[in-house]
Amino acid sequence: MLKSIEQLCGTKLEAMDGGIGHVKDFYFDDQNWMIRYVVVDTGDWLSGRQVLVSPHAFICLHEMGENLTINLTRKQIEESPSIEMHQPISRQYEEEYNLYYGWPYYWMGDSVWGSGGYSGVGQESEKTFPNESTDTHCVKQTRGEAHLRNTQEINGYRIQASDGMAGHVSDFMMDTLSWELRQMIIKTGHWPSSREVRIAMRVIERISCEESSVFIKMSSESVTNSPEHYPVMEEALV
Repeated sequence: MLKSIEQLCGTKLEAMDGGIGHVKDFYFDDQNWMIRYVVVDTGDWLSGRQVLVSPHAFICLHEMGENLTINLTRKQIEESPSIEMHQPISRQYEEEYNLYYGWPYYWMGDSVWGSGGYSGVGQESEKTFPNESTDTHCVKQTRGEAHLRNTQEINGYRIQASDGMAGHVSDFMMDTLSWELRQMIIKTGHWPSSREVRIAMRVIERISCEESSVFIKMSSESVTNSPEHYPVMEEALV
């Protein structure tokens, strides 16, 4: 199932012993488009502190209802390593974070989830994450490299096609089984004739924060003629 990142933002989160806040944002790996962390706004519970939750902690995302459930306790989350959201996430922080929860380092090994694979409680039989044998592009990373970007920051970036500007980023579509970003939603044209279209993540060449732009391997005409996106639509994977 593909779900809109924008629609997932705001969803309430439940730990094993109570609510912890709501989804605020997502960090993804710009080497293979995998979601690495969910940003949680804890509201008044932790005095407005925002925390990161790994996909390892989520239970049955593809069967979500009004709330999302994670297999952690409130105490575990409260005592997790603090993060400054206005600062880039460093590899050193990720090592500390994964060591705290006992999860594998995703940047080590041949799988997109690291040498230890996926370790979600009770989910191994029904939730399979892609590796090099799938169509997900697996890129090995070194300890010093961190390729994380957050979706809210990218929203609004210009789309630079091979022959000029082709619109702006407005959303992403995520595979709820694999946590892979499959499509980018682009707003093209000008109001009132503007429309939203979908393009595959694989056509993206690079993302430039300095230029607030996403560079793609498509022409402006090809972007305009891409399949139209309807915000309320969810798609089953085939």
